[in-house]
Amino acid sequence: MAKHNGIKKRTRYKLQKGLRERGMPNVTSVIQHFEEGQKVHIVLEPSVQKGMPHPRFHGRTGTILGQRGRAWILEIKDGNATKVVISRPQHLKAQKY
Repeated sequence: MAKHNGIKKRTRYKLQKGLRERGMPNVTSVIQHFEEGQKVHIVLEPSVQKGMPHPRFHGRTGTILGQRGRAWILEIKDGNATKVVISRPQHLKAQKY
């Protein structure tokens, strides 16, 4: 059989919510504002597919570089490489110090 390599492959449990957490997120997660240089965690929100970064970045921490429309531009270290990820605010959580 052909090998299927979609963007959501091997995410059965990563993109799954608990029984009582299902449904759309709060409005406050949509209108979050971040400052340039602020650290944020990428935590994918499975009920919002639009603006979702690649699942390989789930659980990573990045630095805000700027804003592009409703989305935020992040810089993430991946080994020795630096990558730029574009994500909507539903998938981001501010880092607490």
